[in-house]
Amino acid sequence: MMLLDTHVLVWLDEGWPRLGKNALQQIDAELSTGNLAVSAISFWEIAMLIQKGRLEMRLEVDVWRKELLENGLREIPLDGAIAIRAGGLQDFHGDPADRLIVATALQTSSILMTADQKILAWKNLSLKFNAQN
Repeated sequence: MMLLDTHVLVWLDEGWPRLGKNALQQIDAELSTGNLAVSAISFWEIAMLIQKGRLEMRLEVDVWRKELLENGLREIPLDGAIAIRAGGLQDFHGDPADRLIVATALQTSSILMTADQKILAWKNLSLKFNAQN
């Protein structure tokens, strides 16, 4: 399974050119097999960005989320195991959303697609894909 980082989900929806050709091909392949996912925390992150005026969307977040899920995106809910794993990440920066997303990828043995250099540089996450490739 492939788990999209929050910014990758937004870039994909907006059609931003920051997503690389290989990344788009991998996303399409995973979506076609029902193996493209996002952590539930990503929707919280997006709602917060909208509330702070740092992101605008054409739809309300709940409608947008529903459409994504109807089109095959899987949502991975947060649970206690993911929360505990997020709290125990060694040598990882303190952003709670990033910690939960990385912990979700680890807990589900998913490849994390991200362009976040801090995450890409973290040695304890072997299953990662640079979204800009």
